[in-house]
Amino acid sequence: MRLLIVEDERLLADTVAEGLRRFSMAVDVAYDGTSAMERVGVHDYDVVVLDRDLPGVHGDEVCRALLDSGGEVKVLMLTASGEVEDRVAGLGLGADDYLTKPFAFAELVARVQALGRRARPALPPVLENAGVVLDLPRHQASRDGRFLPLSPKEFSVLHVLMRAEGTVVSAEELLEKAWDEHADPFTNAVRVAVMTLRRKLGTPELIHTVPGAGYRFGS
Repeated sequence: MRLLIVEDERLLADTVAEGLRRFSMAVDVAYDGTSAMERVGVHDYDVVVLDRDLPGVHGDEVCRALLDSGGEVKVLMLTASGEVEDRVAGLGLGADDYLTKPFAFAELVARVQALGRRARPALPPVLENAGVVLDLPRHQASRDGRFLPLSPKEFSVLHVLMRAEGTVVSAEELLEKAWDEHADPFTNAVRVAVMTLRRKLGTPELIHTVPGAGYRFGS
């Protein structure tokens, strides 16, 4: 899942981003509305966690721009106000969900995951293919009953490959979906992650390289 956190309280934004990355999410951060507008024009996000009261471009304007883009992005709006009128106004702008600060991190994760499932064509919370079971809610993976000790990045790469249901996924798409904006497009990070993932999955090999195209998962 690719996320954007838009929050002017830098410590809060960075803490939330780091926590979500532990759930194998690719997370970018913007500290003001202007930066947020720039990022949503470049990246295809599944979910945007958006503070309503932002410097520069107001959060309401960012929300409108996201809706006007015609994409499938889902918006979780944050506010320091718990007033009913404020929540209604935010939802009236087109936000998909609303969370009042301060909030419990576990609740934020649950809401983000729920919105992520709605952002793309629905898939079951547990993916199974060729003996590999990927349990998204529990963030666990196994093959033929053997637990797979995957890093968050390996888990994310496996999720993208299994979600493709046998079609080829390019290295560029893996970089876009599993890494954040700080990833170097010329890095060998994708190749290294696929290599270690193959080793942990064991034999027979399930991740196949398609020369000049990318990678395909399946037996």
